Amino acid sequence: MLGLKLFSIGGGDVVAEVIARSAVRERHLQELVEANMEALLGVRFLASEYGTGARHRGRIDSLGLDENGSPVVVEFTDRR
Repeated sequence: MLGLKLFSIGGGDVVAEVIARSAVRERHLQELVEANMEALLGVRFLASEYGTGARHRGRIDSLGLDENGSPVVVEFTDRR
């Protein structure tokens, strides 16, 4: 993300830049997001690799519910 910086603020108002790094693999990023979905997206995590049924025969990477009870679908794709 060119030009966008992220900082961590510690005790005593110490500010340190957070250095970006790539996820080792898609699954690692998915596990990280699922474990922190509430904090990151305001979404309650429900299921990982949720099947879409016999008709569609697909899967949803991560499924959650927002504050209104509406479903939220999060898909992870590696397009390197």
